[in-house]
Amino acid sequence: MYPIIYTPTEGKAIQNFSRIFRRPEGCFLNIGDIDRVYHDLAQWGEPQDIDYIVVTDGEEILGIGDQGTGGILISIAKLVLTTLCAGIHANRTLAVGLDCGTDNEKLRNNDLYLGLKHPRVRGEKYEDFIETFVQSARKLYPKAYIHFEDFGLPNARRILDKYRPTMACFNDDVQGTGCVTLAAIMAGLHVSKTNLEDVKVVIFGAGTAGTGVADQIRDAIATESGKSKEEAAKHIWCVDKPGLLLKRHGDKLNPAQNPYARDDSEWDGDKDIDLLSVIKTVKPHVLIGTSTKPGSFTEEIVKEMASHVSRPIIFPLSNPTSLHEANPADLNSWTDGKVLLATGSPFPPVTHNGTTRDVAECNNALVFPGIGLGAVLSRARLLSDKMLVAAVKALSAQSPALKDPARPLLPDVEDVREVSVQIAKAVVRQAVEEGLATQEGIPEDEGELDEWIRVQMWEPVYRPLRKVSKEVASRDASGEMGIAGSAAQD
Repeated sequence: MYPIIYTPTEGKAIQNFSRIFRRPEGCFLNIGDIDRVYHDLAQWGEPQDIDYIVVTDGEEILGIGDQGTGGILISIAKLVLTTLCAGIHANRTLAVGLDCGTDNEKLRNNDLYLGLKHPRVRGEKYEDFIETFVQSARKLYPKAYIHFEDFGLPNARRILDKYRPTMACFNDDVQGTGCVTLAAIMAGLHVSKTNLEDVKVVIFGAGTAGTGVADQIRDAIATESGKSKEEAAKHIWCVDKPGLLLKRHGDKLNPAQNPYARDDSEWDGDKDIDLLSVIKTVKPHVLIGTSTKPGSFTEEIVKEMASHVSRPIIFPLSNPTSLHEANPADLNSWTDGKVLLATGSPFPPVTHNGTTRDVAECNNALVFPGIGLGAVLSRARLLSDKMLVAAVKALSAQSPALKDPARPLLPDVEDVREVSVQIAKAVVRQAVEEGLATQEGIPEDEGELDEWIRVQMWEPVYRPLRKVSKEVASRDASGEMGIAGSAAQD
């Protein structure tokens, strides 16, 4: 059912949101009514009712771009996955859509479109809108973990960086993609017998996902080696529209790209430096594609890389399938079966010289639900870099390739509930170690902590009904949660 409740079906539903709309789901807030934000958010329950909020402004939905108010469905889909994959109770989640207008002219010209029919509002008014939402959510639901989803490139990282120091929040496009990719890399390095501190990585496509992957790799290298983040960033070469990112590109670089711009003195001449030139010079262990440029990992590039390392690690991660940088079957053939693979979309197994191997999928659902579960159960004040690295290590430890190098670098999504338990356990332990956990009574014993997490995960099992008197009924049992509760109290 995964392709039905999430990608690719969810993308089609988002694109057709206004046409298929029947009833509202989630909380809709619009930039024209900033004064109503607190009131509208307050309709969803009491302070103790909400654990997990997913919010989007719908500007950069994966593979389909600006979808305006239809973006609410991506918030809903992510919450479905947190329930399915990590057992976070659906009644304790809240999907939020921020309508700031849309730059999608097709939507604006559609009479059925339900959102604001003007170009996206930016600048000070947008900043005030985001701030009003965040502060209202924190005041109304002080224990809630906030997950930012599919914000546009100019805003995603900036918003995350603004709020990370003061609250437990997460951006799946920046951090989730980076975490699951890093876990696959770590498994690949284990197979290829390469130390993380020695790794050289080339990332083709330095947008939100690409720089997010770079950040997680940098932070892991810094954590493991004791190097500064600046030194760790020197292990990474990013290639984007102007070629290899260099300091001379100046204003062409956004803040997320700046840490990875190389010194001009490292490269001769003033021409743009293409991917093949970077591969020839750097001789990387890892090549990652987040470019949405189909076929950009050519046979020449792949064979050049394979000539320098015994087990090239190559991840064409762009979604959907039509935008992948290379077909896994070609990568397997061009490297004589030596490539260590992971992709952004599902692909069939690859065969070479009679040997068939499954292709690992870098699916964010393997990691973000478990991180969220750990943050929610520990009531973490912040989501730190070390907590993310702990999550990555826990996911990497579940890699089938650790036991058999011929098997995939990442576990199958069918095993995600167990994977989420292990990730949550690592996140909780790290939160406790850093003094960021505020929940009392977290077990210290490994086995007890495991059980403590499992018993708090909701399971979709029908429980027997029993009649209770109103005097002893919970708010949930008496129908007083969320909107129903507000209506009853009014």
